This record gives sequence, structure tokens and C-alpha cells, in this order.
Amino acid sequence: MKRIAHYEVSAEDSELFRKTVGPVKPLRDDRFLHGPRRRAGRARFTKAGRLAAIQESLSRIDPLVAGSEALSHRRPGVPESVLRKLRRGEYGLDDELDLHGLNVAQAKHALHDFLAAALARHALCVRIIHGKGLRSGARGSVIKGAVDAVLRQTAAVAAHVSAGRGDGGTGAVLVLLSRH
Repeated sequence: MKRIAHYEVSAEDSELFRKTVGPVKPLRDDRFLHGPRRRAGRARFTKAGRLAAIQESLSRIDPLVAGSEALSHRRPGVPESVLRKLRRGEYGLDDELDLHGLNVAQAKHALHDFLAAALARHALCVRIIHGKGLRSGARGSVIKGAVDAVLRQTAAVAAHVSAGRGDGGTGAVLVLLSRH
């Protein structure tokens, strides 16, 4: 009996495997012999650098979005099927943030903090409740526009769509975070 890693393989199983797989060609590339590749280092920012990045993103002018307009966005390389699954609610929610009652600057700050915490917890899907801007008058939904802009600018957001009727409709957005 051969011992491979921590498994023992019988001669019968080994012969059956060889018959099933057939002839093989040895790899000429030795990259598989050196173990797993090292993970890329993570960027570390100083507190001042983080604050500067937040301030810079807070100062951007956000587009106005109608309260009833559905949001939908995916990063290049993210398949359309992922967006459809997100829209149908096929990803379980890991967390939720409600931005009701906040002004745009407060909402952006809360959203940045929430996304950072969700990524630190390795959350996959979260819901952001931004409301429909019914009290915003002719300006439209300013919080909704700010949320859309922040999500589009955040590299860790793979995709986001307006929630289904049961999850807040166009007053909320489902966000799929990338696992990088």
C-alpha cells in the first residue's frame, strides 16, 4: 500500500486510477513543485491617509437619482449571471446598514465605515437602506445618488443592484463584495 500525503492508497485503487486517467505527460514547468505562491501584501494606510481618502471621496459631487430609479452596476469581469442572482436575492445577507435620517456627508462616512467592517468580517452580501428621497423634493434622492457613487468607486464592490420589493425595493441596494 502506498502512502500519499496522509491517505493510504491500495494497489487496486492505484491501478484503477491509472486505467481511468490513461497515459499522462510529465509537466516541464516546475512551478508546481515549489508550493503555493505567496499572497500579495496588503496595503497599509496611516490614519491620516485613510482620513484623506475619506475626505476626498466625501467632497465629490454625486449625481441626483430619482427615488423610483433602479440601481444596477457590476465591475468589468463580473458575469451578468452574478448580477441576476444578486437581483433575485440568491446570496444570503450578511449585514445591513440603514442610512435614514442622515445627511449626505454622514451617510457617506457611515457607508465607508460599514463597508470596511463588512470586508474585515469577510461578508459576501450586504444591504444598504438609503430610502427613496421622498422628502428631498425636486432634488431627487441625494442619499441614493451618493450611495451609488460610493459603491461604484469602491474596488471591493463587485456588483450592486436595487433590492427586490420585499427587501426595500428602490429604497435599498444589495451589494456583493469581492473576496480579494
